[in-house]
Amino acid sequence: MPGQMDVMLSEFEPKSMLTVPVTRVELPRFPVFDFHTHLSFGADYSDRGQDSGEPRILITPEEALAVMDAVGVRTVVNLTGGCGRCLEKTLARYSGPRFAVFVEPWWQKSGEPGYPQLQADELYRARRAGARGLKVLKVLGLFLRERITEGPLIMIDDRRFDPMWEAAGALKMPVVIHVSDPEAFFLPVDRFNERYEELGAHPDWSFHGDFPSNRELHEARNRVLARHPGTQFVLAHVGNAENLGWVAEWLDRFPNVLVDIAARIGELGRQPRAARRFFDRYQDRILFATDAISRDAGLPQQTLSKELYRIYYRFLETEDEYFDYSPAPVPPQGRWRIYGLGLPERILSQVYHENAARLLGIDTTSPGAGNR
Repeated sequence: MPGQMDVMLSEFEPKSMLTVPVTRVELPRFPVFDFHTHLSFGADYSDRGQDSGEPRILITPEEALAVMDAVGVRTVVNLTGGCGRCLEKTLARYSGPRFAVFVEPWWQKSGEPGYPQLQADELYRARRAGARGLKVLKVLGLFLRERITEGPLIMIDDRRFDPMWEAAGALKMPVVIHVSDPEAFFLPVDRFNERYEELGAHPDWSFHGDFPSNRELHEARNRVLARHPGTQFVLAHVGNAENLGWVAEWLDRFPNVLVDIAARIGELGRQPRAARRFFDRYQDRILFATDAISRDAGLPQQTLSKELYRIYYRFLETEDEYFDYSPAPVPPQGRWRIYGLGLPERILSQVYHENAARLLGIDTTSPGAGNR
């Protein structure tokens, strides 16, 4: 009956008929250190007052702590702390042992004479103020231009940033760097694109056309990694590469590199055997992370909530099959489901908190460092 088959794809919410085990993991096996959240934002990279504006609070400390205490999260990193006076205000808002705040580059100054040294000096000031690391958004490589919003794109390996990378190494401030995006974002948005619905909902996420290719962006980033072996880099979102063999090549080549798993269990969980081998081989170089953000952002796979964390715990700790990677009626990144890895305790303890604590030099045995 044709009339009954007339369903819009956006309304299609199929329910699996599989009968499979369902394990609800209320609390993680070990305390958790979430290395990638966005509790606040600084000003936009193109804002002339980038260093002085009030931070945009997305999730208050009180709201974050309520979720953290409920699901066994010890500490979160608020990556987008802004820079200059904005950073200082962010640090004042998210203080104490449960929060770590990262500084961002002062992009607005990038075209000015003397910027390389200015940016390095800013990193020293940020460290003295209390920032624990540096966050580099995909602004670098995909948005920042010679005249901020006009002119040629500034590439990731531009030499003007060398003093910044070196300063981060000298200060032992890890650099969380977001380069590129899922490969589908660089392909035509057509019927062959597995992220068709996601890109339809977020058309500004497409970089098909007048942008560097996915490979060009990664290769430029790799030149930075090679030039600065004394700086610790964390490749956000498992390096933004669905090809774990490629990521493994980077980890083997660059001992100064780790990865976080923020917003990528949807990718890892649909290749569970390869992902399990990846976790086993690089267990001391993988960081637990969610990319958690406010519900208002409209990203259910990243909304800070108890449900979000429990999906991550289920993925890491159980061997459950074919379950949702997001607490949403329709899978937001792609129409697939994931499989649990069932990691042993020796790997879980490292991924959940030991690797992050070591990277930031935090004593996990100190009073107040544990769960509630």
